[in-house]
Amino acid sequence: MTKPSVPVGIICSQSGPYQAMGREILKSAMMAVDEINNQAEFDFSIAAHIRDPRGIISEYHTVCDDLIRNVGVEHIIGCYTSASRKQVLPIVERTDRLLWYPARYEGFECSDNVIYVGASPNHNVLPLVRYVLDNLSREIFCVGSNYVWTWETNRVTRELVSAAEGHILAERLLELGESAVGHIVDEIIRRKPPIVFNTLVGSSSYDFIRAFRAAAEAASLDIPMLSCSLCEPELAIVGPASAGCITSSAYFESIQLSENRAFVARWKARYGEDSSPCVDGQSAYVAVYLLARALQRAGTSDIGEVRRAAAGYRYNSPQGPVWIDGSNNHCVLTPRLAVSNARGQFDIFWEADAPVKPDPYLTQLDVAAPPFRETSKGGTSPNAPHLRVVK
Repeated sequence: MTKPSVPVGIICSQSGPYQAMGREILKSAMMAVDEINNQAEFDFSIAAHIRDPRGIISEYHTVCDDLIRNVGVEHIIGCYTSASRKQVLPIVERTDRLLWYPARYEGFECSDNVIYVGASPNHNVLPLVRYVLDNLSREIFCVGSNYVWTWETNRVTRELVSAAEGHILAERLLELGESAVGHIVDEIIRRKPPIVFNTLVGSSSYDFIRAFRAAAEAASLDIPMLSCSLCEPELAIVGPASAGCITSSAYFESIQLSENRAFVARWKARYGEDSSPCVDGQSAYVAVYLLARALQRAGTSDIGEVRRAAAGYRYNSPQGPVWIDGSNNHCVLTPRLAVSNARGQFDIFWEADAPVKPDPYLTQLDVAAPPFRETSKGGTSPNAPHLRVVK
């Protein structure tokens, strides 16, 4: 007997300045789709309708409109940058569809029509900056892409650093896809900052890391670099220059959980021993499973019913336990810190004791708290003595 089919849109750029990550998101999403379609426990199959916006921001709205109007999808998985998500957001809200967004993002957003599967700022920016302030330096040089991810990440970083009586030495921005990084690298070498925080995206980041490492080596400088976005496939693209980057993420291939070891084995069997899954791809994989479980529990693809069925369902994913906080549609995740090595992998040196509840507006942040105060047992709210509301 043929299972009924549920159409699901997948939007990710297979070309353009961040094509590498778009391809990783698609690979992981399709791996999950195929697994679900081959499991007898699901009484439906997922029909994936893939669209490639080619890294052109305006195209995200166009392909989303096509999926909704011409294909009739109610659920869409994808978008990598916040700029692309914000192109899709108005149409999914207007037509009451659900976007399952896999990427880490800057927070300060909450929509009934988005399930935020990736990390919130209290999962990635806070642990990273607090580690740096407590162990490395209170002076940071910021370089990033000129859009909302960098703007908001720098704003949160600036507030944390200022509260610790530190200083943001500079904020230098490049347009998405810009490869002219020489002037920023020259300034860094001239000023010799103790830390560089890189929030560049895609090819801009790869060009910067190579140029920065080469210039620092030529000048006999050892300047640590921070990132909230660098991942394993990008380490392979950048090459040896990527080693030594301190990175914050909910997922690394090196996580020693049985679920992750099984996931990595399936991934390599499908895509090759030399390939590696990444955080945003793994989040797309998780998003497909969260959607499938919610569809199964709801018994319908209706947005309201699926959203209710998804809230609170605990999924033992490759990165660890994940569930959706029904109060804000963001996921409870486990923050981790790692440093990239010469083998193209990450060595994890810290992780939270338990999954941490999402706090996209940083309402529970006490900037004077000790490092990692935001972690908490059982996914409960962070234990901060002062309530700080960000408008």
